[in-house]
Amino acid sequence: MGNQTVKLGFVSAILPELSLEEVFAVAQKAGYDCVEVMCWPVSKAERRYAGITHIDVNSLTDAKVAEIKQLVERTGISISGLGYYPNPLSANEAEASAAVTQLKQVIVAANRLGVGVVNTFVGRNPVESVDENWPRFLETWKPLVALAESNSVRIGIENCPMLFTRDEWPGGKNLASNPAVWRRMFEAIPSLAWGLNYDPSHMVWQNMNYLKPLREFADRLVHLHAKDVRVDQHLLDEVGTLAYPNLYHSPKLPGMGTVDWGRFFSVLTDAGYRGPICVEVEDRAYEGSLAGREAALIQSARYLRQFVWPEARRE
Repeated sequence: MGNQTVKLGFVSAILPELSLEEVFAVAQKAGYDCVEVMCWPVSKAERRYAGITHIDVNSLTDAKVAEIKQLVERTGISISGLGYYPNPLSANEAEASAAVTQLKQVIVAANRLGVGVVNTFVGRNPVESVDENWPRFLETWKPLVALAESNSVRIGIENCPMLFTRDEWPGGKNLASNPAVWRRMFEAIPSLAWGLNYDPSHMVWQNMNYLKPLREFADRLVHLHAKDVRVDQHLLDEVGTLAYPNLYHSPKLPGMGTVDWGRFFSVLTDAGYRGPICVEVEDRAYEGSLAGREAALIQSARYLRQFVWPEARRE
């Protein structure tokens, strides 16, 4: 069956202190098929899970490309995509420009590595409406999608609103958080060189159906994240939905929140998706140590293996 089935992986951001080779060793130990590899510029992180560099695309020599390809061959762990999640539409022009420059480097690197997928955010100026952001969205993203197209790369836009705390209020830092915006995006830039890096957990806390997009946007599913979420009603009762979302919801490991993963995979596979789905660990209950984060990856793999057969055992 090989490429005819879904591949299970994880997002490397949860292992910032490990080298790429060590990340792949964790993947082997936990029984994963692939890894989404983080490609931030080498710098200090400005928020959680950001600023992590497991492949430095700005110093990617031919020798390094060959070394990474050999690592993939030797371990049997593939790279599901290169990940970089900045705000290319930031109101801060320097920040936006740096994000676009790095995204271009990541797209070219994906081509050189034979990966074919780059995962990111569309971005947004959070104090402006969708309509006010739109001209800049088109100006920024038409060239990026064209670059992806010319490099045989597909861009997967994650649907996280990036709206959790005061600095992201009121609109969040990612336009592409709902189906209405996705339709408008794909109508404006119809190229199939881009689509969604879909995470069902973000739909849950926004009170949206997380199964419906799997059917409607089946041809735009480039990559998926497996993350669960728990909305605490006792906290929501105190602050309401207009409060910062971090005050009433918590990201959790798959199987420890609201997502019905059996139904999710049932609809996903019927929709024809045969790409990667990567566990994104953002569960603070497991983050106190490297051992705890590795345990989170092992637990998540064991849970999701109910629905995803290991690639190494497929014939």
